[in-house]
Amino acid sequence: MGKREDHFRLTRREFLKSALCGATAVALGGGVKVGKILAAADSHVKKALYWEVLGKGNVQCALCPNMCVIPPGFRGRCGVRENRAGVLYSLVYGWPCSVHIDPIEKKPFYHFLPGTGAFSIATAGCNMRCLFCQNWQISQRLPEETSNVDLPPEKTVEYAFTRGCASIAYTYTEPTVFYEYMLDTAKLAHKKKIKNVLKTCGKVNLEPLAELLQYADAANVDLKGFDEKFYREICSSELKPILEAIELYHRQGTWIEITNLLVPTLNDSEKHIRDLCQWVLEKLSPDVPLHFSRFYPTYKLKNLPRTPVDSVERAFRIARKMGIRYVYTGNVPGHIEESTRCHSCGEMLIHRVGYMIRKNLIGLDGKCPFCGAAIPGVWKA
Repeated sequence: MGKREDHFRLTRREFLKSALCGATAVALGGGVKVGKILAAADSHVKKALYWEVLGKGNVQCALCPNMCVIPPGFRGRCGVRENRAGVLYSLVYGWPCSVHIDPIEKKPFYHFLPGTGAFSIATAGCNMRCLFCQNWQISQRLPEETSNVDLPPEKTVEYAFTRGCASIAYTYTEPTVFYEYMLDTAKLAHKKKIKNVLKTCGKVNLEPLAELLQYADAANVDLKGFDEKFYREICSSELKPILEAIELYHRQGTWIEITNLLVPTLNDSEKHIRDLCQWVLEKLSPDVPLHFSRFYPTYKLKNLPRTPVDSVERAFRIARKMGIRYVYTGNVPGHIEESTRCHSCGEMLIHRVGYMIRKNLIGLDGKCPFCGAAIPGVWKA
């Protein structure tokens, strides 16, 4: 069974715009027009948070570990934060290039409001340069190079609310780069009792993350590898700040799940898997769901083969044997291990096929109906 995508009825004009946008298509239900696709970013410029003034008009962004020093007229590494006359601005406030309604399982969240819809948004830009990026058409682009829509925070929350979405997901690209937009949206969402969830690489400094976590309810963090060499050579980044951010998510009580994309020959060794699992057990909890996901050749790693299913299953077995209670296979639709079993009695509680849920026996009390064990997660909206 192939990947399942949710499709929504569009007006003829919206359909034509979606076709032109390609990977950045805007899809919203009910034939409702979201906003005009814009050609310039000036109407979506907002003074950035977390930066400081240096000498000679330079500024330093303190949002993420890149700590970019930006001269006047230049942008940071993410491509969406610009120094204008000694003041740092975000160029993507309320200016997403991707807007969809997704099943929450697509992020993937398997222990957070299963079967609900997530109103998903992303802007152009990223603070990493992963050679295997699945969304490189928007993450590795400037906002002038993507097709965007006018969707300020209040409209984002309104659309999520009227379409019955239990959450707003900041996803597809790295949400850290549109921090101001995300933060203001998250504040409004909480007033409407809508959850905020992040699909993130975890590359954010701890101070801005701590502020965001006042409003974030869950995060699925892509822990892309478990050694500095892999992060440096394949992601143009560093591992240590990612681990520190994940630990802060956990300390603050935000629900977290971790995804590890297994790339053949690069991060799929038994040592890599054991080191990652050991860190989860020591620094987090055996109850943190761990998703081992299958790599498909894309972007700058088209020379590698897709991950053998056997490799994903081997990672699953190692993690379970080491004591992680909830381990899942990813990008292998229909695999039995994408379903949830009780860690105590072993009974299947949630039967998944791809993003579809065939059966869910976990009640709002979050307990196994067979043995009464508490199943870690967020089950009640």
